[in-house]
Amino acid sequence: MHRALASRWLKNSLNLAEGPARLEIPVFLCPSVRTTSSYTPWTTTSRRYLHMQADASTTIAPASNPPAASRIPQRTLPSQCRGCGALSQTSHPNQPGYFDLSRKAVQKYLGVDSPFNRSRAEDKIYEDALRQLDPKRLEEQGVDVRALGLGLPPAEMRPQAAPKKPLCDRCHFLLHNHTGESIYHPSVESIRDTLLESPYKYNHVYHVLDAADFPMSLLPKISQFLDAMPLRSRNRRSRTGRFYHNRKTEMSFIITRADLLAPTKPQVDTLFPYLREVLRDALGRTGRDIRLGNLRAVSAKRSWWTKELKEDIWKRGGGGWMLGKANVGKSQLFEAVFPKGRMDWDPSKHQITVDMEAKAEEDSALPAQEKGNDQSQNDFSDEYSLLPPAPKETQYPEMPIVSDLPGTTASPIRVPFGNGRGELIDLPGLERTGLEHHVKKEHRLSLLMHSRIVPEQMTLRPGQSLLLGGFIRITPREPAIIMLTYAFTPIKPHVCRTDKAVSIQKQTGEVNVENIAVLGTGDKTELAGSFELKWDVTKQRTGPLTRKSAVGLDVDRLPYRVLSTDILIEGVGWVEIAAQVRTKDLFAPRISLEKVETEVRSEPENTLSPMERLEALAEDASKKRQSPPQPTKQKPEGEPNWPIVDVWSPEGKYISCRKPMNGWMLNKPRVTAASRKSRPKKSMKGAKKLEKKLRREKAAAGTTAAD
Repeated sequence: MHRALASRWLKNSLNLAEGPARLEIPVFLCPSVRTTSSYTPWTTTSRRYLHMQADASTTIAPASNPPAASRIPQRTLPSQCRGCGALSQTSHPNQPGYFDLSRKAVQKYLGVDSPFNRSRAEDKIYEDALRQLDPKRLEEQGVDVRALGLGLPPAEMRPQAAPKKPLCDRCHFLLHNHTGESIYHPSVESIRDTLLESPYKYNHVYHVLDAADFPMSLLPKISQFLDAMPLRSRNRRSRTGRFYHNRKTEMSFIITRADLLAPTKPQVDTLFPYLREVLRDALGRTGRDIRLGNLRAVSAKRSWWTKELKEDIWKRGGGGWMLGKANVGKSQLFEAVFPKGRMDWDPSKHQITVDMEAKAEEDSALPAQEKGNDQSQNDFSDEYSLLPPAPKETQYPEMPIVSDLPGTTASPIRVPFGNGRGELIDLPGLERTGLEHHVKKEHRLSLLMHSRIVPEQMTLRPGQSLLLGGFIRITPREPAIIMLTYAFTPIKPHVCRTDKAVSIQKQTGEVNVENIAVLGTGDKTELAGSFELKWDVTKQRTGPLTRKSAVGLDVDRLPYRVLSTDILIEGVGWVEIAAQVRTKDLFAPRISLEKVETEVRSEPENTLSPMERLEALAEDASKKRQSPPQPTKQKPEGEPNWPIVDVWSPEGKYISCRKPMNGWMLNKPRVTAASRKSRPKKSMKGAKKLEKKLRREKAAAGTTAAD
């Protein structure tokens, strides 16, 4: 009570006006807010896709919470949201980086959550004011000076640890409510300009690919576009390193979420030659002569090969950049491979660090009172920079948020490690697919494959089609054969007649099959492509007939071929299709006879006399007896008659194919005693009827004998 009276009296005597304080808080320069009136785009075309300009001063006091706003905050908002990397702002509630000052977590971080939680600086003001005033005059006013002094905390009291930095409202709802909107994805030009602003001499780009639709998330010519070192060729004299723009930038390919391919790590390791061959084909003509020794298949969920990648990042140092399309698993991989707890490492003389001269100039330009503050990294010396300032290094920093929403990361997130050895940067994801815009909001999260799928073997007979989610249709082309399909997708497959499938896909039928597409998508359905089953998997699927430890037959001796292909759906998964074709139907024979040379007579045939015609026929007959024409052997000529499937999708997009992985052979359901179908028991219904009939006949025979 005495303390409250003293506070009120001092404010009146010192003419302290009660009003909200104003703080200089940077506002997030986000792509998604480029249409707001207070934002002015960059004049440079490549920069306007990542950042926009806004006013830097923002009022921290909202009108809805005057008691908390009247208190002086102990600290300012963080320069960036630790979850999405958006620059902090309090003016645009629906945009990334917005902090609602009425949230308890934000008030607790700012130090305005309780009236008794005051900073030491405020207490010092009261103490200085009490020393300057006359104690007798205070006693006349009814103020107990001793009680007021005892209520103040001692100066030597240890300050409490700073609370955990809060998330912005968008990340908060993403984490707890699984709701949010995707941001505007940056362009490749913006990513290139961001990489050019790297303060490191040695940089390494980790191109992250998704195993669910590999290799559709690949950017084929990204190394040439980013001015990175060309991928090393197979020539033994090829250069191991090259500098561009006074810096060296290398690239590696990381296939993440590898646990979706097979149940165990050794099985995924056996797929590595296959993954390398598929990647080589996806790179096109330039991929033929590339070594591809920089390819890794990891799983952050099960910690497969993440430890080796973490050590690789630590040894390289410098700038490590996580680059890839949206929702390929960059943020989750970032947390798994970041080298934590290594600040005690002593840097060597040849350590890869930032340009210290430029860093010293920036430090000298800061005010003296801000050099010791932990918020010194909030000073944006270059407001036109696409790369945000690096935060203060800690042993165990806070990692970016992991969410199923595509486009969670709004701005580059820099996390340094190793006492200046380097840093790892999580870049915003490039636009991957627009398939989610054709799906209802309540079903959009079901497009992402969260865990490994054990599919059901479904048979496609002539006249039938396979539907995925009701809006993607796979139809064999006539003359159709029996095909086996395995849908490695999180959306539900369904097999029905082709005419019913067309009506379901176009949203015009009355069949009770769920279609998760938005109303009107059926009118936009187009042919995405016709794909041939041109890969021979006879040896993998025949079993003991071609196995060397069993029969060991050669594939060419078999009267059939097993053909297959994988139909890829961008961002969703793949469908494996296999069919057995007779060899003589696959290779259609074409018989060609040797042409017999005949003399070309200039005279018409009707000018010859009957005797001359008879002599000519006898002469031709003698020639035929001497050298009869020999027919050639039957040989396959031209392209084989591959089975073809037509795929229909919204706008005719989001579909591709690849060499089959034979995922069904790796992910077959386990056959247990409970799942094994035993022979059904014989029905006893007929036996009981026969027994009753025999009893009646026996009773009737006994009655007749008694009579």
